[in-house]
Amino acid sequence: MSICRDKQVKGYCLFLFILSFLLLGMGLLFSISQINHVKTQYLAHDESVVSSLLEHGVAKDVIAAALTNTESSEGAEQLMAAVGITSQTENDLLPFLSKFQQATFFTVMIAAVFLIALLFAGTSIFFRRRQQLYQQADNVLTNYLNGDYSCHLPQNSEGSIFQLFASVEQLATMLQSQNEAEHKTKEFLKNTISDISHQLKTPLAALAMYQEIIEEEPDNPKTVTEFSAKIGNSLRRMEQLIQSMLKITRLDAGNIVFEKNSYPVAEVIAHAVNELTTRATTENKQILMDGNRNQMLLCDIAWTGEAIGNIVKNALDHTNPGAMIRITWEQTPTMLRIFISDNGNGIASEDIHHIFKRFYRSKHSLDTQGIGLGLSLAKSIIEGQGGLISVQSEPNEGTTFILSFLTES
Repeated sequence: MSICRDKQVKGYCLFLFILSFLLLGMGLLFSISQINHVKTQYLAHDESVVSSLLEHGVAKDVIAAALTNTESSEGAEQLMAAVGITSQTENDLLPFLSKFQQATFFTVMIAAVFLIALLFAGTSIFFRRRQQLYQQADNVLTNYLNGDYSCHLPQNSEGSIFQLFASVEQLATMLQSQNEAEHKTKEFLKNTISDISHQLKTPLAALAMYQEIIEEEPDNPKTVTEFSAKIGNSLRRMEQLIQSMLKITRLDAGNIVFEKNSYPVAEVIAHAVNELTTRATTENKQILMDGNRNQMLLCDIAWTGEAIGNIVKNALDHTNPGAMIRITWEQTPTMLRIFISDNGNGIASEDIHHIFKRFYRSKHSLDTQGIGLGLSLAKSIIEGQGGLISVQSEPNEGTTFILSFLTES
């Protein structure tokens, strides 16, 4: 039975079994004792009768015959009735029967009291332990209701009650995970709003200042043109910031579903740098691609292209005129890796572990373009597709970003 898997119930059932065995044993011993007691009383009664008959001169052979006689006569019944001994006679008036009755009643009462006390003691212990278990469970459940999941329901035994406890524990674990997820979501939303608010303060302040300058000098075409251009740059910066933050937020929240297909690596990279070649030419820089054009990559071409484009854009931001940005790729039996290298100033050792953080700007590159979200967005895109991104850099020797994707099995 499944109920007997419960350690406490099993112990109580064992107690009842022992008590039943003890009851049977005591009943057997009592029966034997009573038989012996009846025998003793019977012999004592016969000895009394024999003694009385001998005193009155009754022959011994007559007495012996009487003791072994099993038949009764009408005269015997009449004689016994005459002396007041019948089936209606009170037990107290029959000395030997009275003694037997008293002894039997005393023995039965003692045995009954002992067994009842033992039954109540065992049952009391069982219910007390059960109540302690229920109280412990009630305390833990109260903690769960208050959001404290540090305590746990007992699960160190078998049985229906512990199966119920295990199910409640699973439910509590799910609720805890849900609460933690909600807390992280709230913290994430709070931090995201804080980041956007903080990053928008500077361009908004600049826009307000530019607008005031234009209002003060409406008849100065040169000033109006100059600060109108600055307003346009600030607006584009704000648009870029907001778009990047929205993309990162959607990626972190898991709202982006990547539509993966197999594309030639060269096509993915060409899509990524298509809009950056003009800037590279303007800045007297080169973007070169080198690799097997037949090698394929399973990815979402739009998002992967944006990730690669952000890394190339970062390279353009941190290189000098005449620089070269080289994009190569290679395939192993298990992985395809894309290398994006530049011969720029490199990344300082104290910055290399922080470059993928949002809005992180090195003190060595405060005068460069960018808002500090490109690499963070690239990391979210690559890792969201099951890939890895890493970086190798030496100051004044350039930087290499490595994008690693598992190949199709």
